[in-house]
Amino acid sequence: MTNSASDQLFARALQLMPGGVNSPVRAFRSVGGAPFFVKAARGATLITADGRELIDFVCTWGPAIHGHNHPVIKAAIAAALENGTSFGTPNPYEVEMAELITRFVPSIKKVRMCNSGTEATMSAIRLARGFTGRDKIVKFAGCYHGHSDSLLVKAGSGALTHGHPDSAGVPQAFAQKTIVLPFNEPAALATAFAENPGEIACVIIEPYIGNIGFIPAGAGYLQHVRDVCTANDALLIFDEVMTGFRLAKGGVQELENIKPDLTCLGKIIGGGLPVGAFGGRAEIMDMLAPLGPVYQAGTLSGNPLAMAAGIAALKLLEEGNPYVRLDTLGWQMGEALVAAAKKKGLPAQVRQIGSMFSLFFTDEPVRDCATALKGDAKLFAKFFHACLDRGVYLPPSAYETCFLSTAHEGAAIARACEVMTEAIAGL
Repeated sequence: MTNSASDQLFARALQLMPGGVNSPVRAFRSVGGAPFFVKAARGATLITADGRELIDFVCTWGPAIHGHNHPVIKAAIAAALENGTSFGTPNPYEVEMAELITRFVPSIKKVRMCNSGTEATMSAIRLARGFTGRDKIVKFAGCYHGHSDSLLVKAGSGALTHGHPDSAGVPQAFAQKTIVLPFNEPAALATAFAENPGEIACVIIEPYIGNIGFIPAGAGYLQHVRDVCTANDALLIFDEVMTGFRLAKGGVQELENIKPDLTCLGKIIGGGLPVGAFGGRAEIMDMLAPLGPVYQAGTLSGNPLAMAAGIAALKLLEEGNPYVRLDTLGWQMGEALVAAAKKKGLPAQVRQIGSMFSLFFTDEPVRDCATALKGDAKLFAKFFHACLDRGVYLPPSAYETCFLSTAHEGAAIARACEVMTEAIAGL
């Protein structure tokens, strides 16, 4: 180990925090080596504790669609901060945020703010069970919906990265209420409902998976999921914590013209600050306390700083409509990666829509968790470090998604394509 500022910080952190980190995927266990520490970020660039500048394709795992430290979002936070950090009462920002969300996402008629994506999905599941009076839920292998007990069964993201898709500490009785199916496999869902008549409260799904790498739904698949849920009086929950507002103003449900019963949101609606939300049909949402019997609460829910940041971020999307530009950047990156791999003779493919993409080192078409896991994770680790050495930071796992921002336009995307091409050529 060197004596860099990051190494010194990590050595201290290892003595004080499990694994030296506050979220597992940051630990670099999947790719090897020690994590670096960041002291600042702006635009498409991270500045490490050692002063290195890195082109960033993690974008704080999604929120930074406008780039880091955007002046409009920064000004909105500063203005809100003048009035206080937290009130413990309703505040005007909450109402404006709710108006924006319901305008952007027409399936949401009422919305409840919370503090994270995990809170949003956990609460949506509880609400679905309370509304239907049923206990069982359906999720899909590799989809990560946060770390609540009912949903941490065959999950993606850090759980998959670290080889523990079924977490210790989750009671077996909880797992027995969760039915796990393969993604993009229509017959499996119909069979699950046939085998559990009148018992399934809801189906929760990342409509495009972002937690085993990026995997879009196949043609017609989400409509099939919607139809099966409707036929069996079960609720359909779209977890758009990653995809919401990132792939379109209305998320995947806008792209696919599908109307879920409930939607979980996060990331961008905090403008970089911690936030989550869930919403949907009014008659379902009205089952929540204080109107109904399903309890959900949060002292910091609707925090004025987070709401102000999120309002600024959403308004930038509304005013600038960056989605065509972001899709062009994603396509440009994908073309460069595939061409480099082909030239090197490596099995590789890129799955990309809009500002989300993933590189898989495999010939087999990636369509679900099983095919994603056939990718060469060791080769990805070499690719990751080759990029990092050259100044480009990718998610430190073969099973995560890369994110683009409007700040990547121009020099950043050109340099990143050059770096990734060089990295592949050296594998």
